[in-house]
Amino acid sequence: MNEYEVKVYREVEDWKRNLVRRSGMMKRISKKAQGKMNQFIPEKVHQLMTDSIKAMVKTTLFGSQLATNQNQARGLSLEEKDELVRKKITTYQKTAIVEGAGTGAGGILIGLADFPLLLTIKMKFLFDVAAIYGFNTKEYEERLFLLHVFQLAFSSDEIRRQTLDDIENWESRKEGLAEMDWRKFQQEYRDYIDLAKMFQLVPGIGAFVGAYANNNLLRTLGETAMNAYRLRILQKINSRGDK
Repeated sequence: MNEYEVKVYREVEDWKRNLVRRSGMMKRISKKAQGKMNQFIPEKVHQLMTDSIKAMVKTTLFGSQLATNQNQARGLSLEEKDELVRKKITTYQKTAIVEGAGTGAGGILIGLADFPLLLTIKMKFLFDVAAIYGFNTKEYEERLFLLHVFQLAFSSDEIRRQTLDDIENWESRKEGLAEMDWRKFQQEYRDYIDLAKMFQLVPGIGAFVGAYANNNLLRTLGETAMNAYRLRILQKINSRGDK
């Protein structure tokens, strides 16, 4: 490893330690309450929500794949790629802020459009990050990894630890992870953003809440994606060094 790669290694290790820390009390209480509420939702409704999210995500994945330049960072060093990703995070945060403020200002009906629009922004961002770090999202396993990164960013403590473990051992486990657990995927994501986005539907404060929440959600996704892909790159570097 060169000097910059050693620096990145330390940053990734710090990120992993912070990621597996137990959430604060308020967040744990909120998650427990959401879990109780989910028990009262009929199974048919859960299935409908799962199928809807699955279809929405797959449509977004297809569109994002077509719009992504796979060669946008060819020949760059890891340091240069990191800098490019940081710029992408800033750009997508600005886009998400505008989207959140616009839908939040529109009240309940327009506010409901925020969910698919924000999901599209997040997925397109992840495709760009994957391409910058040199991973080909035309391959199914890379799109599956991308979804695991998304789940890692927006999930509860237990699922986050499980997903991080899968990401750390991706090369040995990817064959056994043929499909996402879409029920878990949609429920974790919905529970994570419910509290942050609920007040976006309130007239008068919706625009501010939407902009603020979207900015934070993109920052969380950006940090998660950047470190998840850097983790894989460092593993490849270490693997080459062992040979």
